[in-house]
Amino acid sequence: MSKFSFQEKMVGTTEAVNPNIYINGSTLTSNGALEEKVDELRHLMDKAEGDPLRIVGVGAGAWGSVFAAMLQDSYGSLREKVQVRIWRRPGRAVDRATAEHLFEVINSKEDVLRRLIRRCAYLKYVEARLGDRTLYADEILKDGFCLNMIDTPLCPLKVVTNLQEAVWDADIVINGLPSTETREVFEEISRYWKERITDPVIISLAKGVEAELGPEPRIISPTQMINRATGVSMENILYLGGPNIAAEIYNKEYANARICGSEKWRKPLAKFLRQPHFIVWDNGDLITHEIMGGLKNVYAIGAGMVAAFTNESATSKSVYFAHCTSEMIFITHLLAEEPEKLAGPLLADTYVTLLKGRNAWYGQKLAKGELSLEMGDSIKGKGMIQGVSAVKAFYELLGQSCLSVVHPEENKPVAPVEFCPILKMLYKILIKREFPPQAILQALRDETLNDPRDRIEIAQSHVFYRPSLLGQQP
Repeated sequence: MSKFSFQEKMVGTTEAVNPNIYINGSTLTSNGALEEKVDELRHLMDKAEGDPLRIVGVGAGAWGSVFAAMLQDSYGSLREKVQVRIWRRPGRAVDRATAEHLFEVINSKEDVLRRLIRRCAYLKYVEARLGDRTLYADEILKDGFCLNMIDTPLCPLKVVTNLQEAVWDADIVINGLPSTETREVFEEISRYWKERITDPVIISLAKGVEAELGPEPRIISPTQMINRATGVSMENILYLGGPNIAAEIYNKEYANARICGSEKWRKPLAKFLRQPHFIVWDNGDLITHEIMGGLKNVYAIGAGMVAAFTNESATSKSVYFAHCTSEMIFITHLLAEEPEKLAGPLLADTYVTLLKGRNAWYGQKLAKGELSLEMGDSIKGKGMIQGVSAVKAFYELLGQSCLSVVHPEENKPVAPVEFCPILKMLYKILIKREFPPQAILQALRDETLNDPRDRIEIAQSHVFYRPSLLGQQP
């Protein structure tokens, strides 16, 4: 018997034995609690009977796709009350090597293979493997394959490639775009919302930042970009972040996150998004948490470089960790009035990003010569490396002389970036390209480098807080 016909028989057997399991993994026994959460959110959003709650993901990178798939897994059975869709650009071809790897993944996972056979979608992957057909990213996403995360199949998703069709009537929009694309896409979206009577709720997953140097230096976060581009009130824009690796979360590894923003929305949305393996807390400090989510990406790239150059030396990595965390602590004292409240979330997010995040991976590949800076910061199979633009933003911002603070030892004003030698070296390597990646080790071995503890003491013993950096009033 051929594998194909054997799998067809397996489909019938499995479905007969488990009549209570939906395709998306939800069970009949869980629908009561799920429906209650949906009804609470529908009531808050004044949804009429028969009008589904429309949730749209914008951007289909790894985290954006996983987030949409988690919602589909949880609420997909309640079709009359909830509709989950995801938008991605059309026309992105899947290359032959990726198609071959995708075919291997499909055939290694029996449940995925059965599903594709049942949906009459298997043959196109055979043809693509043989080079007889070209697959497209939006096409495979419908079958549950994210181009940036081929090894982790998701549930099938409703994919829309027309942005206007995707967002014009959305109740909740999930921003899964890189920060570098957020402004442009939401400026386009704003044109489709001109006739809207009520603002949608927007949850941003993006962790990058931009620097705005005039008329007064400040950091611009993705939620602020969305607010400027669309005019949607900041009350309706939230940020969700945490120490999250997308593939692990979809595989139900225990994880947590914070949704930050106005109390009106963050508490009900935290409840709506919470799952047994994905705990969502809420917090009112949106901008600071969002900026900190971008800051750890800066130092993750350097961590990857150090790991590669020292053959994964635990001692060398700990030295780097001590220096980079002391710089992050210093920077949080500039950005936050109560920086100690950020210590736990920032270190947790930094820890997981240094261990397994794409920015650390990028640093390793640069150090090994497997990637080059000339290839840009959008990498095949990984997506946008947010840390590169974040290095530029934080360096340019903290290098402004108008933000100078008095150096306690030299007793003269210096730009804040002078307290951050690792950030300075990453800028010279990644942005100015004045030094090769190996220079990150020279920075660590510089005998004039202060004890990291000294930097922390300086930050804690001086009033460095600059509320204007986040666009806030002193």
